[in-house]
Amino acid sequence: MTSPETNLIQFRAAEQLLEARDPRGAVDLLDGVIEEHPEHRGARLLRARAYFLAARLRSAEQEFQWVLEREPDNAFAHFALARTLQRAARDQEARGHFKLAAALNPRPDFVEAAGFDDFAPPEPGSTEDLGN
Repeated sequence: MTSPETNLIQFRAAEQLLEARDPRGAVDLLDGVIEEHPEHRGARLLRARAYFLAARLRSAEQEFQWVLEREPDNAFAHFALARTLQRAARDQEARGHFKLAAALNPRPDFVEAAGFDDFAPPEPGSTEDLGN
């Protein structure tokens, strides 16, 4: 068993490797962290990003799905899963996740990817977009 400090160091080093465009090195470090802490969502999300950058699309998809099963309101995970599906030429599946990402967080990049011209959720209590 590795110490918590070692796991933290490995996680931070994996972040740096990903930033330096070494996704395989990041995956190697994260595998050990996740082996000891299988429910660590941050490590899973980081490993999913590393898989994506390494073009391991099936593995990336599985990790993003794992995160979304536990955090269905994670806009970034929806967006990243959509990009993964899009890269795998599964545009129809990707579209729904792009829209969910934009609905959960109307960041300009999420809104643009969803194909919305502009997106602002209706004010609470309004009947806008309800057909009234």
